[in-house]
Amino acid sequence: MSSTPPPPAAPAAYQADFTRKWWIMLSVAMGTFMSTIDGSIVNIALPTLEEELHTSFATVQWVVVSYLLVITSLMLGIARLADMIGKKRIYLSGMAVFTAASLLCGVAPSIGFLIGFRALQGIGAAMIQALGIAIVTENFPRTERGRALGIMGTVVSLGISLGPTLGGLLIGTIGWRAIFLVNLPVGIAGLLLARRNVPDWRPPGGQRFDWLGALLMFSTLVALALGLTFGPDAGWDSPAIRGLLGSAALGLIVFILVEARLPQPMIDLRLFRDPLFSISLLTGLMVFVVISGQFVLPFYLELVKGYAPQQVGLFLTAVPVSLGLTAPIAGALSDRYGSRGITILGLIVVAFACYSISTLNEDMSTPGYFIRLLPLGLGAGLFQSPNNSAIMGSAPHERLGVASGLLALSRTLGQVTGIPLLGAIFASQVLHTADLPSGVDVTDAPPWAIVQGIETTFLVTGGVIIVGIGLAVLAFTLERRRKQAERRLAALPDQPHA
Repeated sequence: MSSTPPPPAAPAAYQADFTRKWWIMLSVAMGTFMSTIDGSIVNIALPTLEEELHTSFATVQWVVVSYLLVITSLMLGIARLADMIGKKRIYLSGMAVFTAASLLCGVAPSIGFLIGFRALQGIGAAMIQALGIAIVTENFPRTERGRALGIMGTVVSLGISLGPTLGGLLIGTIGWRAIFLVNLPVGIAGLLLARRNVPDWRPPGGQRFDWLGALLMFSTLVALALGLTFGPDAGWDSPAIRGLLGSAALGLIVFILVEARLPQPMIDLRLFRDPLFSISLLTGLMVFVVISGQFVLPFYLELVKGYAPQQVGLFLTAVPVSLGLTAPIAGALSDRYGSRGITILGLIVVAFACYSISTLNEDMSTPGYFIRLLPLGLGAGLFQSPNNSAIMGSAPHERLGVASGLLALSRTLGQVTGIPLLGAIFASQVLHTADLPSGVDVTDAPPWAIVQGIETTFLVTGGVIIVGIGLAVLAFTLERRRKQAERRLAALPDQPHA
């Protein structure tokens, strides 16, 4: 009597089938676009939600905060789990959770239900965003990695730029529920495509999940995100805000001490021993902080120039659209010429853009505005794809999930950190220039004071990027020395055996 043969063991190494790479790209791009656009499409709906759900602004802002908070806090734990059990199952689960949560958001009967369903949606988005870059990286050949990640950068930029425009259109024609229900066809199609095309490779077993590290990182990121989000309103000297930020700092120290002692930590700290990996991640975070500074521009466009909100939405697409157009080109160039030189060039363009934006004034023309804003997107596009390729190329295959999670976390942390910090700089400069007491809203300040706030904010961001250029030059030098050492070692004759 014959017996059923046991299932084949998982292969020790991943063997990519590059013939399906573009179908895999399409599958991941749909999920990335859907989760990215939902981070920006809701912002324009907040006034409508406040009115129709009969709530306050302090409550309705949790529709945004709950989504970003869950993504930020769960990203790394999900990425590590994917390195242990495989990426496909978690990615498909993320697509399913996000799509189902979108339906629930669309039929939410009250603001409390909507906030809860947005948190559930954030769980799905964390699964999608943490693993998308890793899936694309391992299913494209190394010589096309920069181009592939550049296309993913374009998808993210399209989501960011189309969110406010599409949201305004849907709210004005169908109603606020449509901004969530529009995800259903995209989510279902993306789920079916990913199920068919994304390989289901599973790493060898025997690994253990670091629950203590996951809990420490979760609590640290929650404390940091809450402290930075509510710091500007509560005041940075508030005992609650100081407690949150102090808890985040203490949590990070304890996390590092714990992770350094574990044989299978949630984050392999050896990744950060490679200075090229660490510098690339840090400069990426700095660029996202700077890009987040765009949120002060509506104050200039509406209160100084007098544009209507619909026009402001179009003006704000300058950066993401130019970034999206540049990213694939920069990625392809990095495949051919290497990433370090192109990232330095991108940072130089970003620094130039920051100082150009700081020259906006009350008499600035529309062409003058775009001439100053477009280089910010062009420079960020030149930087982002090669830098992402450098980060993913520095990580071993068994840590691609964590590397992808760290990359996605740098983007969300850049936003969570940059918006409150740059907002505080902007507001304090406006009030100081207008000689207004603290607590006065910046919308009550005269136009010339708002212009001064814009100038100071972008001079600060320019300084941040100057530091980033210095780090990028250091990375360029270290990489060149490493390659020279490898060439010298390869040129040595084989040593005879004793």
